[in-house]
Amino acid sequence: MSSSEQKDVEEKGSLISGLLDKAKGFFAEKLANIPMPEATVDDVDFVRVTGQGADYHAKVSVKNPYPQSIPICQISYILKSDTRMIASGTIPDPGSLVANGSTVLDVPIKVPYSIAVSLMKDMFLDWDIDYQLDVGLTIDIPVVGDITIPVSTQGEIKLPSFADIFNSKPSE
Repeated sequence: MSSSEQKDVEEKGSLISGLLDKAKGFFAEKLANIPMPEATVDDVDFVRVTGQGADYHAKVSVKNPYPQSIPICQISYILKSDTRMIASGTIPDPGSLVANGSTVLDVPIKVPYSIAVSLMKDMFLDWDIDYQLDVGLTIDIPVVGDITIPVSTQGEIKLPSFADIFNSKPSE
């Protein structure tokens, strides 16, 4: 190959490389500006005590800015008290987010009896559990792919009174 031909190949390669860099920048900018669904934890409540432990219920609100529904791949959660994990789990394929609106997702949380007993120290001080709930909502956005929206909240869960324990509904 002559030096003239090699120079032409290098110029074309440089031109193509420049175009690819511009295209990457264009798509990266467009993807960065795509509106994403937003999620918040609205509430965490005690439901009942069973033979296996305590059942809690979290409500997560998700706003979908898109004109089409978005499938939810899974919801994962970790419930901590005093930086110690007391419950975790995954809910596969819980449905879809409604188009151009808000969807409230129910996240059932089961705290095993053995862990609930070990929380007695915090319980007897103020009859509640200081908690941190971390939720990962994995959704499938067309073109972009699967993304996980992290949501975290802290608060206090009021514990049931003895009357609540003895009057709770039987396990379903």
